[in-house]
Amino acid sequence: MSVAEPRRIVLFRHAKADWPQVSDHERPLADRGRKDAAVAGRKLADTGIPFDLALCSTATRTRETWKLAVHELPHRPKTVYEERLYEASPGELIAVLNETPDDAQNVVLIGHNPGVHGLAEILAGQAEGDSRARMNGRGFPTAAFAVLSYDGSWKSLEPGTATLLDYWAPTE
Repeated sequence: MSVAEPRRIVLFRHAKADWPQVSDHERPLADRGRKDAAVAGRKLADTGIPFDLALCSTATRTRETWKLAVHELPHRPKTVYEERLYEASPGELIAVLNETPDDAQNVVLIGHNPGVHGLAEILAGQAEGDSRARMNGRGFPTAAFAVLSYDGSWKSLEPGTATLLDYWAPTE
């Protein structure tokens, strides 16, 4: 694998969670969230990106989102459940991505707002078409994802070094 080949980073916010009497970390998906997670999985499959690695927050709602979405993909990438993704800032998310092995070409990160939306904004030095306007107009709702392209090693990923290629969010 050559670092000259663009990497793909998909920043995927968990689907809609329920609000039962449990800690925030343990909140499960709501009925709408389960439906939206599967739809998002089909949309991820439509991107044609062959994911090598999934980095998923340990929160119940992110794990459930990924479990439903990954079933829609043509192949299941290696999944790492990472505690540091829960309530992470964009800077903390970049630090986790900087640790990604360089043999991982395409990565999906399943996390939470405001960190995921903030990271998409911070990484995207450029944007194709109206992708930035669509992303900012929607505010990164649950089950939304942003697709970014990046040239370089994971260790050198930093603000402004990626291009926002696409953005998708479920209709309400």
